[in-house]
Amino acid sequence: MQALLPEGWRRPKGYANGVSATLCPKGRQIFVAGMIGWDADEVFHTDDFAGQARQALHNAVAVLAAGGAEPRHIVRMTWYVTDKREYLAALPGIGQAFRELIGHYDIAMSAVQVAALMEDRAKVEIEVTAVVPDRDPDQA
Repeated sequence: MQALLPEGWRRPKGYANGVSATLCPKGRQIFVAGMIGWDADEVFHTDDFAGQARQALHNAVAVLAAGGAEPRHIVRMTWYVTDKREYLAALPGIGQAFRELIGHYDIAMSAVQVAALMEDRAKVEIEVTAVVPDRDPDQA
């Protein structure tokens, strides 16, 4: 995978403008549904935004693992947040969780403020798309 940065543009902080992924010679895509900040038993352990974001990322990584993928295979994320200001205030904690669980920022990302999520207590929902080559170039 390769992050895409048009000539003359500043490198964005915490994401990529675009990602090019090659399936060599073939591979598969994994689409992770929106993950929220509850655990595998559907229990929330915090109402802290960064804490819920950490759990949602952890949940996405668990779904990827179930499909034989790793965070390094992620090419796209969409974040739905219920409060833009709360999200921005939580960025240091979100960044720490992102570095620990995902490890790289070469991911095309969007963040959208929404009026509400389906689970009333949820503050963030994260969708993930990954591209997994049949033959991993890092293992060749």
